[in-house]
Amino acid sequence: MLSATVRSLGSVCCVRSLLFGCTTKRFYPAKRKRFYKNVSVTQSEGQFEVCLDQRKLKTPMGKVFTVPSEGLAVAVATEWDAQGTEINQHSMHLTALSNTVLDNPSNRTQEAIAKDLLEFLESDTLCCRMQEPEELAVLQHQKWDPVIQWYEDRYNVKLNVASEVLADTMPQETYDTILRHLSSYSIWGITGIQYATESLKSLILTQATIDRRVTVQEGVALARLETEFQTSRWGSVEWAHDLDREQVQARVSAAILFVQLTSASSSIVTKKVVS
Repeated sequence: MLSATVRSLGSVCCVRSLLFGCTTKRFYPAKRKRFYKNVSVTQSEGQFEVCLDQRKLKTPMGKVFTVPSEGLAVAVATEWDAQGTEINQHSMHLTALSNTVLDNPSNRTQEAIAKDLLEFLESDTLCCRMQEPEELAVLQHQKWDPVIQWYEDRYNVKLNVASEVLADTMPQETYDTILRHLSSYSIWGITGIQYATESLKSLILTQATIDRRVTVQEGVALARLETEFQTSRWGSVEWAHDLDREQVQARVSAAILFVQLTSASSSIVTKKVVS
């Protein structure tokens, strides 16, 4: 009798949730407590490691965390040193990107990632234009066309711009040229480019940001042009739009820094001991 009553009450709760939007309490995994005091960087056989007190940092798959750049190691160490009493792993983008390369759970090669990135050109945010409303179409023309022109001049390629309902392929010469450029990056650099491109929904803006044609803030604003336009007309959900913008900026900033710190052309001055 008691079990039947419990089942009946459970059914009532389910129905009530569906009808009135009631939600049950959700339980999320507890954050890890900070278990270290000091963070430092050491060099070993031409690679750089991060140490939490006297223990070497390891990847999720148990590998010793080693990176090819002292600058990247210091940046990762700074992420860990900036943690409070609890470790917020979602805020440590450079650590996550490094772990992706070191563990490589999908066994992706540099060439495979470069080819996948070419698919973003066909549906690149800057190449897919809205026809309506007219104000947005004009805004896209004003804001995006200069970046398109810069990209074509910078890489000596031709980009096809089409309406949102009529996607167009790029000339084969464009694919070949951009593929050669992307293939010049290491697995570290190409991983950062992929992360930024997925965040911006635009390979063009990612490369423009890497080449300092636009800042990260400008790149994010250009990628979110339609969203910001609609928000200006219809209003925004309180704090939600701002939070989304800040999160995208954080991801793109980390990705661009990751590319720069793992490129042979980067020149920086760093220190080994963070704290």
